[in-house]
Amino acid sequence: MKERFLAYIQYEKRYSPHTVTAYRNDLEQFFTYLHHQYEVNGVQDITDQMIRSWLVKLMEEQISPRTINRKLTTLKSFYKFLIRDGVVSLNPMHKITSPKTSRRLPVFIDKEKMDDLLDRTAFDEGYPGVRDKLIIELFYSTGMRLSELVNLKESDIDFHQDTIKVLGKRNKERLIPFSKKMESLLKFYIEEKDRAFGSTDALFLTDKGRNVYPKMVYLLVKRYLSEVTTLDKKSPHVLRHTFATQMLNNGAELNAVKDLLGHANLSATQVYTHNTIEKLKRIYKQAHPKA
Repeated sequence: MKERFLAYIQYEKRYSPHTVTAYRNDLEQFFTYLHHQYEVNGVQDITDQMIRSWLVKLMEEQISPRTINRKLTTLKSFYKFLIRDGVVSLNPMHKITSPKTSRRLPVFIDKEKMDDLLDRTAFDEGYPGVRDKLIIELFYSTGMRLSELVNLKESDIDFHQDTIKVLGKRNKERLIPFSKKMESLLKFYIEEKDRAFGSTDALFLTDKGRNVYPKMVYLLVKRYLSEVTTLDKKSPHVLRHTFATQMLNNGAELNAVKDLLGHANLSATQVYTHNTIEKLKRIYKQAHPKA
């Protein structure tokens, strides 16, 4: 049943490979625990007490509530699948309460630091430097995900409409507009790429002309962000957070930011309003005589 479920979320629900791997690992950990602790192999024999026992074990191992809740999400999806297929008639997850988590505000980089990075940082010479700067600019200007940037093609860029097409989670396409400045950067970069490696549809290439890959781009972003910030997290996702926070701080409508980010639900975008509120609090305390 586990493999059928994983095939279902991969091919019918179109979950990302990363999510499918996480679900697989969660289920393997769960069933390994049940087999050793209760000698249970069949899903029909699993009870809510057994699931709670597993949760207690995870807590004793000091697994964070956030990670535990993700594992519970895996089990909830798995049991919905089992109920739908008639494999089980009762859902033990209905009796399981998720541990409370503290809401963590997304970290972001101040505009002044981003200006320093893009305007004053010395990028490498030649094609690698032009590529690296464009990657930082695209993350910062569009809020796209790492996986979306890595898979970009030249044919995804519409210079007539000044939009770029990205393939998001669950293979959902969306269009992101870009500025005239970005248009110039993209055209200049493509000329440099063609001069170095000839015409290719893949937008970003390594120094040797192969397609870029997630770890390379992650390390590249971390390297440059380290020059302007001491934040613990220095990743492409921090630039996504920065894009969303600055859009809202400058008056963008929440639904518009949701569409630009490719969020399925507004609740995923609303977390960025907390950063806006924190900024207002700081301004209030600095400016109001009674604060």
